[in-house]
Amino acid sequence: MSQYEKILNYIFKAFPMYHRVGSSAYKEGLENIEALATITNNPENKFPIIHIAGTNGKGSVAHLLASYCQELGLKTGLFTSPHLIDFRERIKINGKEISEENVIHFFEHYDAELKQIQPSFFELTTILAFDYFAKQKVDVAIIEVGLGGRLDATNIVHPFLSIITNISLEHTQMLGDTCAKIAFEKGGIIKPNTPVVIGEYNEETLPVFEQIASKNSTKLTLTDTIEIKLLQENLSNFLLNIYKDKQLWIENAKFPLPGLYELKNLKTFLASIPFINQYFQLSTFPIRPAIEHVIHNTHLLGRWQIISDKPLIICDVGHNPEGLRNTMQQLSQMKCRKIHFLIGFVNDKDIDSILPLLPQNASYYLCQADIERALAPMALEPLFKAKGVDYVVGSSVAATFALIQFNAQNDDIIYIGGSCFVVGDFLKAIKEKKFFLIEQNKELFVNECRIIIKSLFI
Repeated sequence: MSQYEKILNYIFKAFPMYHRVGSSAYKEGLENIEALATITNNPENKFPIIHIAGTNGKGSVAHLLASYCQELGLKTGLFTSPHLIDFRERIKINGKEISEENVIHFFEHYDAELKQIQPSFFELTTILAFDYFAKQKVDVAIIEVGLGGRLDATNIVHPFLSIITNISLEHTQMLGDTCAKIAFEKGGIIKPNTPVVIGEYNEETLPVFEQIASKNSTKLTLTDTIEIKLLQENLSNFLLNIYKDKQLWIENAKFPLPGLYELKNLKTFLASIPFINQYFQLSTFPIRPAIEHVIHNTHLLGRWQIISDKPLIICDVGHNPEGLRNTMQQLSQMKCRKIHFLIGFVNDKDIDSILPLLPQNASYYLCQADIERALAPMALEPLFKAKGVDYVVGSSVAATFALIQFNAQNDDIIYIGGSCFVVGDFLKAIKEKKFFLIEQNKELFVNECRIIIKSLFI
């Protein structure tokens, strides 16, 4: 085991991680992160910041903004969560993950202080990102909120721009049981005299944002002046015309995130551009290359990600009712012989709200991601049985996918989702070659699956 792996094992075990164990890891308040900031000489004050909150879409918006800043030639830090394959995905500069050596050095250097403060996993990850960005002297950093906003560890920053993508019911046990209450928590990132972009709003959330903005003497910017016309769609990208104030702004842009829900995130990104231009006093505006090169620039994963076309394999990290509603709507418009769902959830998810969104005429393969929060497939069985759909109870993500491979045909769709951890386990299995994907030779395909299934269950 390498030193980096030893460090990771230590921090996963020693510091409570919300994404793995749930609400027991959530530490309300900013005392810990403020203490961490003090011992690291307040790195969050040493570079300009864009701060992003929201229920859905904040990761996509963050990556689009990072792509734009990179196209401007700015040394761009990007802090997001959770990671899908490797911890280092959370912290990037110009699309390159933080090195193992930098992770090791930080935790060895501050080991005594971390043991004394006892932060959560997200708190220490946040300060690691701030410390790394400061030492690397980034020109700008895009910082994604972990959970909520007002009391999130990232909310010690003083950004030049704040963004709230949208509000829907999620993490209600911590953030509140209405959209207005959740809007108040996420609106906590609004700072005095700091512009705010609101990606989506409704009659319940907008008054909350307006009230917070008024108290902070700042102005809200909405996305209403931007329109996007979908000209053509295929597996790899959308072809778009973008309008601003009803005038054609960008023509025939290729958008490599072909999920329909991503068009909302694109509008939020576009509404944010003037504030970046103003802050850095720019004379060039590389919006088109930022959009078209977002995956190349930032290595974004898990957003309507196409793995194969025969059969069509789609990974998507949408996991709450609103996120899944958007993906299910898009799936319903796609032509295929059959849809196979490789699906699993975490144990605090509102399954009763999710099940009605899932199509009846599909096959479901119930799996369990490799985290403590994962809901056991057996617990899902009664729910899917009552729904009256075709389902199989599997085990791990890789093993359950191997079962799908026996049944899927070239004109089928395989959708992997329900949890970002299911997507993460799937992508990790691909990286580690735990199963075999083939488009042409069905006999070889089946034989290889038999071998894989046998090895996985040994």
